[in-house]
Amino acid sequence: EWGKTITIEPEGKHLVTVVWLHGLGDTGHGWASILKTLSLNNIRWIVPTAPVRPVTINNGYPCTAWFDVGSLSDEGPDDILGLDSSAAYVASFLSKEPADVKVAVGGFSMGGATSLYTAAHSVLGKYTDGKAFTRKIDAVMSLSGWLPAGKLLPKQVAETPDCLKLAAELPIFMAHGKNDFIVYHNFGEMSARALKECGFKNVTFKSYRGLDHSTTPEELDDLCEWIKQELSVPEKV
Repeated sequence: EWGKTITIEPEGKHLVTVVWLHGLGDTGHGWASILKTLSLNNIRWIVPTAPVRPVTINNGYPCTAWFDVGSLSDEGPDDILGLDSSAAYVASFLSKEPADVKVAVGGFSMGGATSLYTAAHSVLGKYTDGKAFTRKIDAVMSLSGWLPAGKLLPKQVAETPDCLKLAAELPIFMAHGKNDFIVYHNFGEMSARALKECGFKNVTFKSYRGLDHSTTPEELDDLCEWIKQELSVPEKV
C-alpha cells in the first residue's frame, strides 16, 4: 500500500513536473520541505511515499522502501518485481501530466536508484517484465544513489537498438558525497560509468568533499542550475 503523496504546485507557469522519491525508511514529507525552498518556480513537484515492506538490508524489518535490497553492491540479487512496481507507480503520475509539460524523475539514495531504473526503462520503452513503458522521461536526477539491476542493462539495450538515440539524449544528473559510507561514492561512480557504457552519454557526475549520506546547499544549488539548463526552466525572480 502506497503512502501519502505531497504535491507542490508551481508559483509560475507550469513547465516541468518532477516526481521526487525519498530514501529508505523516510517519507515524502522531509524532501517536500527541502524542494519548496529551491529557486525553481515553474515546477510541479510530486513527492510520494513508498509502501512499508520487509527490507533484507534492514535485517528483514519493515520500513518504507521502493524495493527490497540485500546489499549495496553489484553482486546482490535485484528485486525486479519491486523495481518494476515502483517504476510503474512513478509512470502513473507522469502519464497524467499535460503533453506540453516536460516530465522528470529524481530522488535521494534508494529514491535516486529507483529514478535511474525508471528513466532507463522509459528509454527502453518497457519494464524488465516486458510490459510497455508509455511516457518518455525528459531528465533524471540521483543524489547519493546507484543504478539497480545494472548488470541487466547492457543486454536490454542490445536487444532494443532503436533506443540508443534516446539513451544518448537523456540528461542524467548524479551527485555523491565523498564521505558517504552507506552508499559508497565509488558505487555511485561505477553506476555513472555503467550508464555511459550502455549509451547513456549525457551523464553529469558531481562529487562533494566531506559530504556524507546526505545533501548540502552546494549540491542543491548545482541540481537547480542543472535543471534550469537541461529543462529550460527560467530563473526564479
